Amino acid sequence: MMLTESPKGRRMLTNTAWFLVGKLDERGPVCHVPINTSPFSIGRRPDCALCLPYQTISGTHAEIVVNGDRLNLHDRDSTNGTYLNGQVVRQPAVLKQDDLIQFADVALRVQYQGAKNYAQTRQHDVYDQALALVQFDKLMSESCVTPHYQPIVKTNSQEVVGYEVLGRSRLYGVETPGAMFKAAAKLNLEVQLSQMLRWEGIQQSDAFATPPHLFVNTHPSELQEPGLIESIASVREVNPTQPLTLEIHEAAVSDGHAMAELRDALNDLNVRLAYDDFGSGQARLAELVEVRPDYMKFDISLIRDIHVASAKHQQMVASLVNMVRELDVLPLAEGIECEAESDTCVQLGFELGQGFFYGKPAPATCF
Repeated sequence: MMLTESPKGRRMLTNTAWFLVGKLDERGPVCHVPINTSPFSIGRRPDCALCLPYQTISGTHAEIVVNGDRLNLHDRDSTNGTYLNGQVVRQPAVLKQDDLIQFADVALRVQYQGAKNYAQTRQHDVYDQALALVQFDKLMSESCVTPHYQPIVKTNSQEVVGYEVLGRSRLYGVETPGAMFKAAAKLNLEVQLSQMLRWEGIQQSDAFATPPHLFVNTHPSELQEPGLIESIASVREVNPTQPLTLEIHEAAVSDGHAMAELRDALNDLNVRLAYDDFGSGQARLAELVEVRPDYMKFDISLIRDIHVASAKHQQMVASLVNMVRELDVLPLAEGIECEAESDTCVQLGFELGQGFFYGKPAPATCF
């Protein structure tokens, strides 16, 4: 790495090999920012080498000093702190490949690559484990979620009868439920995350003109640990009259006695029960109806392209729908994406439907 003097007294680095990688804007692309001066200043001021124009960032928040082949990170008495791999930086710290630096709430990775590779586009996993863990801490501590609600309709009239609550956030690396639960699994916090998503989904639904019927999800771990009923009861204390249905993945229904106890407790709380993703594996209808739910949600794998499926496939689905209805359980088709799929589901006997054709998930303020 060669050095030249800049007009502002900074040393300009040629053959740059070190970069900061990440999103400078939550909705923007992943950027590669070359560390091409020393000191390399980071802050809100426009004359910083890396300008981060956010209120949480101090004017000169931090700087990186290049010393031979080493990078030293210095915090410059920032208001909201500089963190290296989750630890606050109080003294100069040496940076290494793949370290995670957090300037207040902006997180970037340290990457090394030779000058000849500078122009090459590199693909980065947006679910980077280290970044996701840092963001997950903020997600949980500050409840940084924006629940989305997807309509559930009557298939014959498309009248909206409820909404499924789906977890979303704007934090880079943990935007989707899959990314959230991947990070939560590293910390054994799946149950706490599931409870938080449920709570926020119900509380933020007060943006609707009238309290909607909400279908809220569970994580399979919640059926193995105590506390599920208590978490639903706490919601009921705050929202005593809101229509609620608790969704449980069909694969998690394995203990008939425990499910019967859960069903009774939900009845006491005036909460309905739905089995989700029915048919995603083996359609275990006989086992599932030992504790009869109010709704059976047929998995998208059974519904996708149902309008062009073979006669045998349609007959099989119709038979399952008829069996469910005979048990006084409402069948719901998931993943309906076009009118032809919707029309076929009506013909097969589905009373309820959900999917992009009827409405995409959106924040409560959009309804």
